[in-house]
Amino acid sequence: MSAVAQAGPVPAATPPASMSPNNKANGVMKIHDIIHADPRRLLVLFDKGQDEIVRVVADVLGQPFSVVASVQDAGERTDVVVGIENGLVYEPEVLGKLGRIVITTHGIDVKDCRDEYVTSFCDYEYLYSSSGFKRGTISRYLGFILGELKPHEGLKKKSRTTLLSTTFPDIRAALSNMDILSVGADSVELRVDLLQEPGFNGASKGVPSLKYVGEQVMMLRERTELPIIFTTRCTAENGRFPMDNPALFYEYLHKAIQWGCAYIDVELWLPEDIRRRLSANKGSTRIISAWHDFSGRFRWSSAEARQVFEAGAVYGDVVKMIAIVNSADANYELEYFRSAVQGVHPQTPFSAVNMGPVGQLSRTLNQVFTPITHPLLPAVAAPGQLSAAEIGSMLHSMGHVEKQSMYAIGNVRANGQAMFLEKVLNELSLPHRAVCIDHLPQNSLESILSQPDFGGAWLNPPLSLTKAAYLPRTTEAAAAIGQVDTVVVRSDTFGKTMVCDNATWKGIRATLTRDHVPSAYADRPALVLANTEAQAAAAIYALRDLKVSAIYTIGFTANASNGPHVQQFRGVADMKQVPEPFVIVSALPADKSLVVLPLLRHYSGGLRKTQRPGKVFLDLANGQRVKKDSVAAAAELGWRSYRIGPVNTYTMVAMLRLLLGVNLGYDFVRLANGRYLYE
Repeated sequence: MSAVAQAGPVPAATPPASMSPNNKANGVMKIHDIIHADPRRLLVLFDKGQDEIVRVVADVLGQPFSVVASVQDAGERTDVVVGIENGLVYEPEVLGKLGRIVITTHGIDVKDCRDEYVTSFCDYEYLYSSSGFKRGTISRYLGFILGELKPHEGLKKKSRTTLLSTTFPDIRAALSNMDILSVGADSVELRVDLLQEPGFNGASKGVPSLKYVGEQVMMLRERTELPIIFTTRCTAENGRFPMDNPALFYEYLHKAIQWGCAYIDVELWLPEDIRRRLSANKGSTRIISAWHDFSGRFRWSSAEARQVFEAGAVYGDVVKMIAIVNSADANYELEYFRSAVQGVHPQTPFSAVNMGPVGQLSRTLNQVFTPITHPLLPAVAAPGQLSAAEIGSMLHSMGHVEKQSMYAIGNVRANGQAMFLEKVLNELSLPHRAVCIDHLPQNSLESILSQPDFGGAWLNPPLSLTKAAYLPRTTEAAAAIGQVDTVVVRSDTFGKTMVCDNATWKGIRATLTRDHVPSAYADRPALVLANTEAQAAAAIYALRDLKVSAIYTIGFTANASNGPHVQQFRGVADMKQVPEPFVIVSALPADKSLVVLPLLRHYSGGLRKTQRPGKVFLDLANGQRVKKDSVAAAAELGWRSYRIGPVNTYTMVAMLRLLLGVNLGYDFVRLANGRYLYE
């Protein structure tokens, strides 16, 4: 099949009215100007009796809200978040004229209230289950569609990325093992064409319905934080979608954009009109322009190969080319082609592999969205597909991954981190050796760094920069915080580069944004308690990164380098003058954690939880608390409260990404360690 052949004109079926070029306000990409406005104004449509989701959405955004009885009332409200029952939307054509991002929400387990005609005038559609509104899922969804979370930008910075290609006929079968399945994966591909929706008498339908697919996307999103790749393969490419109906592809891919999928896989054979419209209306979603050849006659050295790449780069944020080959020489031809096109198009991520057993070398050498499988999957998605562990082993055997010593220094045996590191190395078949040192004699780190097989280290507790002038180059974060907890080694053609970093602040930031979008903290005051600045340094850096308006400190004086927006509480009088903090962070020791309770009570203000947007409390204390838990007390007062566990878990995720260049999910890190540190 020719790479750029067209499938003929698009059938009479047309995209929804919201995609019409003359209906600017309704199309997903047409609201791009509104997305970046401040504040972001949302209209949330909800099913009857499900108005609670409006409050959750508003709280995730850190904004007040109102529920109205008509679309006209919604247009008159100034609240950032306005909700209206779906059944009260009598003229959906008006929705696009309100100047708001319109999100329709539906519960899949209650009475099905979905109306595709109304949905066609909405910018996005959010589905949830009867188990409740999962704040973390809503936060990630809103952060993505509003452009605050940009997974594509993060993945572009990684030297190697992978996608887990699921092959389950029903994604429910994968959910219980998703933590293990996704070890080492940077994204998860939902093969929509492989889904088998139950039909009459147990027979499966050819193409699953949008209702069924939407539920599959919802369940997958609730179980993993990985970016979702939405893929619809045609019959000529081992899928079920008919090639004689390109409009069907548009319908499903457009819905994937509304569902907030991070990527849609758009086959290059689709008519240009469809590919152009998807590109113009993609919102925050990114397009993988995919091309496959199953003839066995394709050559990477041909002129056609360059034409395919150029055509894919027109509308694709990622170009993907896959061919089945019969000779190992095709792997070397591919690597030459990869080098040539990347030299001309360095900003266009390029994923290319050869299918079949002889093409496994290309899968190992590919660095962008390499499809991976797992032994727990029912089948491989393509012939010759490898697991993350198999790729790791092959890279080492070919000399691309040098065996190195990874050091865990400090309190790493008692809390289980040392054993966990060995677990990770084994799970991914990485050749490195885990070296654990409980006590670090003075100045001995310098000799460790000079070891020829030194591959990196994490330090717990972090090392102060004032006590280690010999340390190599530091990142901006480590320098500002004044502490190093991760030493990273990177190898290139010029040799090894050693960089000292701080991952703790990333763990704090990830925890604070677990149930809120990052902008919820912007221009809001914060309060930090600690005995010394060193205890609070990482938290202050995380809060500054979230662009809080001011940080007030109790118990210590912050360094002037933190800027004028960090101020010290001088006494009780300041409590009356300073605005109520959106977030309070306590970095006090566990035996002093109750000191924060009077502040929590004071700033609770007697208001009911439903009346307040935000109010976040984070306790960074490690160890056993001697009295009543301050986190539990804060929760009773209506604060969204977190212990140190999520911080430790997210910090470990960040550390392993820095040290090993691999991605491990939050749940895998927490469960695989199984110690109190991650509770």
